[in-house]
Amino acid sequence: MVTKQFRGSPEEADLRRAGSLAREIFSDVANKWAFLIIEALGEHTLRFTELRNEIEGISHKMLTQNLRMLERNGLVERRVHPTVPPRVEYTLTESGQGLRATVDAMCGWTHQYLSHIEAARRRFDA
Repeated sequence: MVTKQFRGSPEEADLRRAGSLAREIFSDVANKWAFLIIEALGEHTLRFTELRNEIEGISHKMLTQNLRMLERNGLVERRVHPTVPPRVEYTLTESGQGLRATVDAMCGWTHQYLSHIEAARRRFDA
């Protein structure tokens, strides 16, 4: 995968520009699985199976892909312990914890406005 390199130009940090690195990063992390993984990791470290059990409905493949993407973007740290079989743990990095504040705010917003959204959907679908 070819990734744009951030050279400090304002264009690369502008979400409104189609080719910006910021938009690529935003696209990576602004999906339901990434949000749920970040929320599940929260304050503690989890193994793959524990994480999968925390997130109902996520497939093995989706969890693997999203963990790799989050690790690539420096939001999740993967630690492999030299045991037999190997024990792999995932934890949020400092920047992952920073994003967690946004995820928590989105979760709070969802809980606050859930009934409003459900009512709007019923009116729209009627």
